[in-house]
Amino acid sequence: MSGPVNVSAGRKYLAIPGPSVVPDPVLQAMHRPSPNIYAGELVEMTAGLIPDLRRVARTDHHAAIYIANGHGAWEAALQNTLQPGDRVLVPASGRFAIGWSEMAEGLGIETEILDFGTRAPWDMARIAEALAADREHRIKAVLGVHVDTSSSIRNDVAGLRRLLDETGHPALLMADCIASLGCEQFEMDGWGVDVMVTASQKGLMVPPGLSFVFFNERAAAARAALPRISRYWDWAPRANPAEFYQYFGGTAPTHHLYGLRAALDMIHAEGIENVWARHAHLARAIWAACEAWGAGGPLRMNVADRSLRSHAVTALHIGAPDGTRLRDWLEANLGLTLGIGLGMAAAGSPGWHGYFRLGHMGHVNGQMVMGLLGGIETGLTALGIPHGQGAPDAAARVLSGR
Repeated sequence: MSGPVNVSAGRKYLAIPGPSVVPDPVLQAMHRPSPNIYAGELVEMTAGLIPDLRRVARTDHHAAIYIANGHGAWEAALQNTLQPGDRVLVPASGRFAIGWSEMAEGLGIETEILDFGTRAPWDMARIAEALAADREHRIKAVLGVHVDTSSSIRNDVAGLRRLLDETGHPALLMADCIASLGCEQFEMDGWGVDVMVTASQKGLMVPPGLSFVFFNERAAAARAALPRISRYWDWAPRANPAEFYQYFGGTAPTHHLYGLRAALDMIHAEGIENVWARHAHLARAIWAACEAWGAGGPLRMNVADRSLRSHAVTALHIGAPDGTRLRDWLEANLGLTLGIGLGMAAAGSPGWHGYFRLGHMGHVNGQMVMGLLGGIETGLTALGIPHGQGAPDAAARVLSGR
């Protein structure tokens, strides 16, 4: 047989930045008949999920569960703390901060966006200026995305709290940790975050469909001061349910809860600090490979400064149309799916085809990363895309500690 052979048969590898790979124990926990939602094991199990979720979020405060994706968590955070006419400050370093601001605008909330583009983190001096200029304290909340899934920039949430404290500004600090929780170090209480939102499909290793809002007493007081709130989005009964259905605002997401139980057991068995260290080490191996490829070709990482790169997702530029060509070839020929270049150029535009992203979050280990990198090396070679040599070797040296 001459020419390339398609070797995509077998288990596919979804290396996108969410939904992430679902571990077998999670899949097995979900593969079961529907349980009773009024009494028995599901009811008893759910109460134990809350303290284990708080352990991952590093908080002693409240947790609310929603049957929703991350956008639902955004809306819940806004609905429980703000009302039409209130103002929020949104420092943006990627598409998802803009998306949260658009959610706020749709609810009649005024937004002040500080857009730092897609390759730079928050400019703390500009944020400080905006807070200092708000002498009447019209800004009621600051919406900060810890890791923007589109740009792969990791922002300084603790530094944002320091700015609020130094300027004496009373705004609530809200953090989007949808791409970072369970992957990156995050300390809700230690960093002074008032509201944190996340979802199930990334570092928590559960299929999409659950989102979570964690909130402290300052945020609870803001909720109590509101004249009205949607019964569905109200976090008060979810965080302090008198009856089981109040955890979810209705029928429980039964099989997702069993999956979440299994995922939390895996996280706590490994230890959250070890989870963070694993993600950081695997990210460094990916970066080493990308740097090697970039030394002899057009590939570059979106974030130049290592200290600002996410440990969960890496955004890359290779030039149009090679980003799309590479993704298409890998999926068709190797069974490897990479992420699209979301938010880095207008969807469908020529430039959009020059970007792609690697998801390395949640249930991922060394052999999976080496398979991912070997696959990309194969695709670059097959398509004749110029690239530097030695990328898998560079990653191997990182993982081996050599």
